[in-house]
Amino acid sequence: MSRRKMSSTEARDLLRTYRENNTRNSTKVVVLWQDVMKDNVHSLGSEKFAVIEQAYIAALDTQRMDIANECYKALSHEFPGSLRVKKLGAMQLEAVEKYEEAMDLLDSIIKVDKANSACRKRKVAIYKAQGRIPAAIKELTDYLKIFAADAEGWQELSELYISECDWQKAAFCLEELILHNPHNHLLYQRYAEIKYTQGGAENFESAMKYYYLAVKLCPKNLRACYGLYLCAINLGALTKSSAEKKSTYAAIAKHAMTKVQSIYANKQADVTALNECFSALQM
Repeated sequence: MSRRKMSSTEARDLLRTYRENNTRNSTKVVVLWQDVMKDNVHSLGSEKFAVIEQAYIAALDTQRMDIANECYKALSHEFPGSLRVKKLGAMQLEAVEKYEEAMDLLDSIIKVDKANSACRKRKVAIYKAQGRIPAAIKELTDYLKIFAADAEGWQELSELYISECDWQKAAFCLEELILHNPHNHLLYQRYAEIKYTQGGAENFESAMKYYYLAVKLCPKNLRACYGLYLCAINLGALTKSSAEKKSTYAAIAKHAMTKVQSIYANKQADVTALNECFSALQM
């Protein structure tokens, strides 16, 4: 039995949902473009060029350069000289690994529009694709001097510093992220992991405090609970620790391990219940 072909209205609504939810789903978008939207795009009204751009990016993701060229031609014809369309052209150059040409095009856009954050981010992506991490770090650092409130930028910079084992600067980036979002337990956990990796009594103490904050915000954070346990064990093993401190660290380690065991027990119970549900469905 053959599947019913999706109507242009259904395809339009699905593509709109992808855009609203910031979902790429590039393979599906390309199929929808080929099977439905390509021949009906002129009936979309104000959504026409949003759909063409969506299909263009999906085509780059799936290496369908024939579709990408077709969409880019339509966009550049409708919006000659548009910086947005030029940025899309740079993305195509990037997709075919013409990095220097892509970089030159992005630089020409930034020269006209110094506040174009998207193009500056694309330059960082190109440096990463080339494996030029120090250059990517410099570019992103310059970007954050202008767009200091960009949490995604700080997150990316922290990851770049971690890849270079520059723990101190990675920790600084996490501090900025925590200022932006002080209720995110994963940020406290990540900061604690960096301080733990640095090692030493002072860093273990700092890591333990941030693991504790992560657990306080999310009691079910297993990594944070186990990190708290490891910090307490390491601090208790230090020869300079007094008997009183060793006793305190031992109590913290015991409490943390109890939390870990409790989380594991609850997860096992959840898995058992889920398996029973699946078994019942198969009967």
